[in-house]
Amino acid sequence: MIFTQNREEIRRFYLQSWEKQQQGRPLEPLEAQIVDIIVAHPEYHPLLNGGEDGLEREWTPEMGESNPFLHMGMHLAIREQLSTDRPPGIRAATQRLLKQIGDGHATEHQMMECLGEALWKGQRAGTTADEQAYLRCVKKLGN
Repeated sequence: MIFTQNREEIRRFYLQSWEKQQQGRPLEPLEAQIVDIIVAHPEYHPLLNGGEDGLEREWTPEMGESNPFLHMGMHLAIREQLSTDRPPGIRAATQRLLKQIGDGHATEHQMMECLGEALWKGQRAGTTADEQAYLRCVKKLGN
């Protein structure tokens, strides 16, 4: 269900995954990945425990807020990149960075800066994100 462009459906999938975990119900593999990310972000628990109230909410940098669903989605995207090694070389670059930082979650946060920049530049140019520029950025983090 998360493979959609509909923002509300994506957000609802996060809420439902968290609710299933809270109820002790079995999780599908993707739900378990999402719950793992949520557990690592206790600052988002009140939002997710609030049910559907957050489905329509806007978070803007102008208001000094970051979008928790975007943040968690970037964690998920990075984990998917690592599982498929796409772009090729991202897994090795991440392993080098992880050895330096020593914490997987913090490593993903470092990588998010690079991913966010690549996505932003692609969006501004009306193209897809430049995977090679993203990979170069992650490699620089490990130097």
